[in-house]
Amino acid sequence: MKPESSSILAPFRQEEVYRPDSWPYADSLTFMQKVREGMPPVIVCCACNGGQQGKEYNEHIPETPEEIADSVFAAYRAGASMVHVHPRNREKIYETAASVEDYYEVNKQIRLRCPDIIVNNTTGGSRQLSHEQIVARLDARPEVASLNLTPDMGKFDLKERPNQFLHPRPPVRYNGTWAVTYALVRLLAAEMKARGIKPELEMYHPGGQSVVRYLISEGLLDRPYWIQTVMGYQTSSYPTVQNTIDLIRELPEGTLWLCSGIGPFQLPLTTLATLIGGHVRVGLEDNIYYRRHEKAKSNAQLVERAVRIVHELNREVATPSQAREMLGLSPEPSTY
Repeated sequence: MKPESSSILAPFRQEEVYRPDSWPYADSLTFMQKVREGMPPVIVCCACNGGQQGKEYNEHIPETPEEIADSVFAAYRAGASMVHVHPRNREKIYETAASVEDYYEVNKQIRLRCPDIIVNNTTGGSRQLSHEQIVARLDARPEVASLNLTPDMGKFDLKERPNQFLHPRPPVRYNGTWAVTYALVRLLAAEMKARGIKPELEMYHPGGQSVVRYLISEGLLDRPYWIQTVMGYQTSSYPTVQNTIDLIRELPEGTLWLCSGIGPFQLPLTTLATLIGGHVRVGLEDNIYYRRHEKAKSNAQLVERAVRIVHELNREVATPSQAREMLGLSPEPSTY
């Protein structure tokens, strides 16, 4: 598009400065130009299960490798081009797995059902692992892996897991910290780069911005940077429109932005991110409800709603192939 000289957009030539699928999301002139030209397709990531809550919270949360793969397949058919997954400990299904074998088995089961979905493994989910154990899980060869940028402090109660579920347990009271350090962040970024894994940089609050810039200065991140804002739980930024805008305003040039809202904030933040050009994460890890007082029936149900929002806001849903190109991933899906 070539705006006329009288246009308020004339002084700003977006296409001369930024990638067509990456731009300063909080910039007003860029927003207006993108609305006129058309924004790129939305990458829909399904966070299918998480590392702590299980069927005791929502019976549809998948836990075993087969359940995870079946749930992901339905979400994939609904429009998800990426899955973020927490493989579970086979001996204690209510915990995130520690062994690379458990990760590999889940990745294999997903790939058997979803030939080209982008497989995104967690590097979090367990506070007892050593740095070496965390890194070892990357040997399961995900295409993308989460990388927490800052410590995470939590205080909460987990309800009893009753006998009708696999591996029952009594209630658990948690009061602790996920002890992220610069050493761990650098180690994970370096190991991902060596393995050709794209880091998904988890940003919970503005403090993560300086860690991203540290990794860039160390030559450990390649454009486009895949940065997820995670908002709406105890030690994250409040999940408001203003806080979201403030966070994305400081993202480094060359960022693709993924937005995650926890619990009841998933729906409004999904809508906001779609509206202003971002990408979205939905799923039972972050939100066990479909609407107030009504639990979600599947990951696919949450993906289907995100897809409807995308289409109503005049954007398209990225196919796995398009998402791979946008993220700079190999066009050939990983094999397991």
